[in-house]
Amino acid sequence: MLFRSERLAEVLRTVAERAGWSVARAHARPGVGIGIACGIEKEGRVATCAQVHLSGDEFEIQRIVTAYDCGAIVNPANVESQIEGALLMGLGGALFEAIHFHDGRIGNASMHSYRVPRFADVPPIEIVLIDRPEIPSAGAGETPIIAIAPALANAIFHACQARVRTLPLLRDGRLAG
Repeated sequence: MLFRSERLAEVLRTVAERAGWSVARAHARPGVGIGIACGIEKEGRVATCAQVHLSGDEFEIQRIVTAYDCGAIVNPANVESQIEGALLMGLGGALFEAIHFHDGRIGNASMHSYRVPRFADVPPIEIVLIDRPEIPSAGAGETPIIAIAPALANAIFHACQARVRTLPLLRDGRLAG
């Protein structure tokens, strides 16, 4: 049986390999960045790698790869769906979602004015499941959300050497900060 940190290290190695982390870092191009982040929550281990392209004011997420170890996987399709949902929810918080106040009132209180991810915002997503049948299932609904924002922030830093430290990362379609 692997220890807690060994399981996280394996998830991190898995996502780095699948995303081509070493090659992307070795052959860096201006405006293209790759970032990675990982963590443990509710006994699930997640690592996410994001690749972005920045050109002037244009920002595009080119790809997301997430590896997840939640113990025993009973229904792989359901776990993948849970991970995709968490990633998309995390994209909203990472990129757009913020409540704006004007004169003490919420200025974006409708779906018309509150920005959430749209189909056009969703990049190709690849999910790698690490099954551990000897360990009880930890679930997959919440944990995958924790790595998407820091992976994106790290990819942005790799692309342009600018560290964005506040969410949302975008303001009016441009990088914050």
